[in-house]
Amino acid sequence: MSVELTIPHLEKLGKAGTDFLGVRYPLISGGMTWISDSSLVKAVHDCGGFGVLAAGNMPPELLAEEIDRCNAIGGSYAVNLITIAPNYAAHRKIVVEKDVPCVIFAGNFPKRQAVEEVKAAGSKTVSFASTISIAEQQIRFGVDALILEGSEAGGHIGHVSLTILLQQVLFHNPSVPVFVAGGIATGKMIAHLLLMGAAGCQMGTRFVMSEECLAHANFKERFVAARARDAVSTPAFDRVRLPVVAVRALHNKGMQEFGTLQMGLLQQLDDGSLTREEAQMKVEEYWMGALRNAVVAGDIDNGSLMAGQSVGLMDRVQPMAEIFEDLLTEAEQELSRVRELL
Repeated sequence: MSVELTIPHLEKLGKAGTDFLGVRYPLISGGMTWISDSSLVKAVHDCGGFGVLAAGNMPPELLAEEIDRCNAIGGSYAVNLITIAPNYAAHRKIVVEKDVPCVIFAGNFPKRQAVEEVKAAGSKTVSFASTISIAEQQIRFGVDALILEGSEAGGHIGHVSLTILLQQVLFHNPSVPVFVAGGIATGKMIAHLLLMGAAGCQMGTRFVMSEECLAHANFKERFVAARARDAVSTPAFDRVRLPVVAVRALHNKGMQEFGTLQMGLLQQLDDGSLTREEAQMKVEEYWMGALRNAVVAGDIDNGSLMAGQSVGLMDRVQPMAEIFEDLLTEAEQELSRVRELL
């Protein structure tokens, strides 16, 4: 369902983002493993937003099929590649072979060769950045845009909040569009982030709460009941021997079991029965499996309930078109209010 609104202030402030993304509204649906499939890309696209297909650790042949489905939808979208995923090399080969409008590198910062390879295939490239020096490095590597994702976000996260990233990177005016993410769930917040210079906003948890999202009903119901403080980040017991990327999710048995897993892996590292690379791979395999258990099978006790702290700002599941209308209308109203104040 198309969302048609009169939003002159939002259109003006979001023009850099919409021009880059090739969509009507500067709103991105984050790449969430087992959640951001071609059906969610279509739902977001139909409302005028920018959908992202999450490669996660999909079997390569399934990713190829999902890309074909997204291409059949028409319009602009991105494939999110996890650089630390076991299938990353195979996934990158597929996006190079397919006609993918945009590629978002996540998980870690991509190497120059990967950026150049994807750009040579005709795709725009986007990377995350946590400091101005990393932003400048990624721009030198050739990325076309950046995303600043604060630690308030769900799933794999960095250690810095969005309010700090805005000051560390956005306020330095990098030479490429800068999109922002982490803890965003309202139109009022979108308005103020655009006023700060953001090209657009990425949301994940907000779009999980859409009727069109295929996540299990149990998963969504747990989100409805959750408070912001329920979405916690995982601990790291030894950042030297077993450096793991923190994950933010709702606290449950699955979160506790991850602590037990880490302790077991550290013991195996001590006795030499496991290499650090193998241990890190087991960590990623755990999260991939635990997330699938929650999203697909509905196991909200033992599965991983990856969610951003914005989960505390939502209390119901809505049609995607209604979500877009709420966000855009509120953003335009806030921009009109700010104009009157000035």
